Amino acid sequence: MSAIQTYVRKTAPRGRATEQVGPFLATYSPDNDHPMLNYAIPDDGARPSAAEIDALTGAYRRRGLLPRLEYFTDVAPGLEKLLVEAGYQLERRVPLMTCAPAELVDRPVPAGIRLRAPESGEDIRGLRSAQNTAFGESPEVSDAEVERLRSGIEAGVRHLLAEDATTGAVIGGGLTLAIVDGTTEVVGIAVLEPYRGRGIAAAITARLTREAHESGAHTAFLTPGDLGIGNVYARVGYRPAGECVHLSLS
Repeated sequence: MSAIQTYVRKTAPRGRATEQVGPFLATYSPDNDHPMLNYAIPDDGARPSAAEIDALTGAYRRRGLLPRLEYFTDVAPGLEKLLVEAGYQLERRVPLMTCAPAELVDRPVPAGIRLRAPESGEDIRGLRSAQNTAFGESPEVSDAEVERLRSGIEAGVRHLLAEDATTGAVIGGGLTLAIVDGTTEVVGIAVLEPYRGRGIAAAITARLTREAHESGAHTAFLTPGDLGIGNVYARVGYRPAGECVHLSLS
């Protein structure tokens, strides 16, 4: 678990400003105040004082951001209690799932669907727009966001889009972050509502995971947002390995 948390500490700061606040690595997205892009990660075994928690809260308040943390509970087992005592509230408890090369179960691409890497800025825009829509957010994608995603690809992020083979419309996709010390994270698996229930999400996840393994990752991990998508990942070979908690202070 410590190795996966170390991976997150190394990758989360990419494209973000950071500072060390006591036993916390605070990360801030320069052009997006979305809570999922602005959060702190504790050091292994962190047991902060009340003053250190207050300092972390203040660091986010000064930037007009929600004070927030995401971390794997096994690496700092006593931290959640301290944060709750300081007024933080649990947003959600999310399972951590991992998949090694020998555990992967490949899944076929459903008829009428094509999977491929984005080849242009418009492909990147279409992929992110489909992901945003699937997650209930605005489909609009700025030029700055497209350039940020393009820079990520150059740094080792692997994107995969799913498109309707008949119309060419992008209907979903996902990505794996850069491989660091043999570990990578699978994120952003999304399929537009009219196309769900056909095995597309499983096929996207399997393809991304297989390509990550082939590129040298011995561990791929993800954190499913709900039980339904967790069952999809289980069919690809992912198995529970711990939990991640998200806490914030309103």
